[in-house]
Amino acid sequence: MTRPVSNSGRSLNSLSRLWIWPVAVALVAAVLGPGAQAGADSDRSGLPEAVDAILGDARMEGGVASVVIADAGTGELLYQHLPSTRLMPASNTKLATSAAAMEVLGPRYRFRTDVLATGRRYGSVLRGDLYLRGTGDPTLLAADYDRLAARLAASGIRRVAGRLIADDTRFDDRRLGRSWAADDESSYYSAQISALSVAPDTDYDTGTVIVTVRPGESAGDRPAVTVTPGTGYVDLDVTATTVAAGGANDLTVEREHGTNTIVVSGTTPAGGAGAKEWVTVWEPTGYAATVFRDALADHGVKVTGPTRLGHPTPATARQLASHDSMPLKDLLVPFMKLSNNMHAEILTKAMGHKVSGEGSWGAGLAAIGGYLKGIGVDTGTVRQVDGSGLSRMDNFPAGQLVKLLLAVRAEPWYADWYRSLPVACDPDRFVGGTLRSRMCGTTAALNARAKTGSLTGASALSGFVTDAGGRELVYGIVLNNYLASSVKPLEDAIVVTLAKSTAEAAGSVSVRRGGARADIECSWRKPDIC
Repeated sequence: MTRPVSNSGRSLNSLSRLWIWPVAVALVAAVLGPGAQAGADSDRSGLPEAVDAILGDARMEGGVASVVIADAGTGELLYQHLPSTRLMPASNTKLATSAAAMEVLGPRYRFRTDVLATGRRYGSVLRGDLYLRGTGDPTLLAADYDRLAARLAASGIRRVAGRLIADDTRFDDRRLGRSWAADDESSYYSAQISALSVAPDTDYDTGTVIVTVRPGESAGDRPAVTVTPGTGYVDLDVTATTVAAGGANDLTVEREHGTNTIVVSGTTPAGGAGAKEWVTVWEPTGYAATVFRDALADHGVKVTGPTRLGHPTPATARQLASHDSMPLKDLLVPFMKLSNNMHAEILTKAMGHKVSGEGSWGAGLAAIGGYLKGIGVDTGTVRQVDGSGLSRMDNFPAGQLVKLLLAVRAEPWYADWYRSLPVACDPDRFVGGTLRSRMCGTTAALNARAKTGSLTGASALSGFVTDAGGRELVYGIVLNNYLASSVKPLEDAIVVTLAKSTAEAAGSVSVRRGGARADIECSWRKPDIC
């Protein structure tokens, strides 16, 4: 790989007064190995050479990098490498989506779910249709639907002589994003998008169920398989077998295309751990309606008519119960810390509805683009086709990511947005998030805040870090087209270099190397192992 050339507007001599090259060499050697220093001439000094050396690592051979570093306070560019080259940002796309959501929807925005009715009530009988109307809440749990049902029962209704209609018309009926991979359809980070859905846990993985597989007592026994929440909306096809203790725990849990049949196959040893998988459902609106109908039955309310999906609620319908989500400023925490794709897409469609009355990707992306343009991002250099970055058609240059990061610092909601970014080496999942096992034992630990991004052959890290002199720096790092299993150690090395650098001497640090399967966000592998 040809060594990158800095095109910073500052001279290397002026930069060398702020950055100590011997320190940088030690940092790079610690991260990349003993051979790294051999290619660094002793007469070089400054940040550009330190970052160039990191990008010259063999793991980036044949790949491409777009990297920009700036002073957060002044906006002064300290380093640039291919700042305008458009690369796949993966989940760094969420930086644009989350910032736009805070501006367009507002920090106090809440999703509302309503239960309404038409017709008239006669004693304990409602003669009319019952409507469940959603606006996209990705945090709705089975317990929330149960509370809605309890309120209906508390009003004295015992029978609905009509249909249960699930109104998901706040959003369009396009369920999957543009160019999302077909082989991800069953994976919970690629769930279908609807204005009505159910999350099985307080990570709020909406549109999924949790399938738990426990081995039988003896070899040959059928494993015990359960679903959370308990629902008949999905069917289980269990062909898996329990094998003798010490045998292979080789289970596959996948939903068949176009159905809600979840196939559990393979082997699991007696006395072993079994497996737990988060699996998407087909048609989340029906999932929500089923969970709500079951909750009504549990509270003694019988709906005699069938369930219908996708019909709008009449303007004359009367509200019987409602549920509000947490405000957006709090929703940003599970969204950004755990890199939740479905939250990003729901917020995108919610922005579209707010701005143009159309809950679609097209309208939502236009709203995001309008916000970005308003803060100085050159949207003519960006392509965004979804809210999460799951699409491989998304393109962002690092230079525009840094422009975004610099601009949001002036927003009135910045403190809440900043709080949502993962924090390096903080072990709390809702603080450290996808960075909680990275940069530990370095000056970037509990210092660097950033959004991670991972797809096969694409990795990104963009955010903020404070250097040893107390100066806040902004960085955008987007790496593509590498063949190595992970280049995250290179991202970490750049950020640690920034955190460690000062005009005064400092010792070297070590940076933890990324593990296998670093091609997707660690939080996208359940139970996540960040």
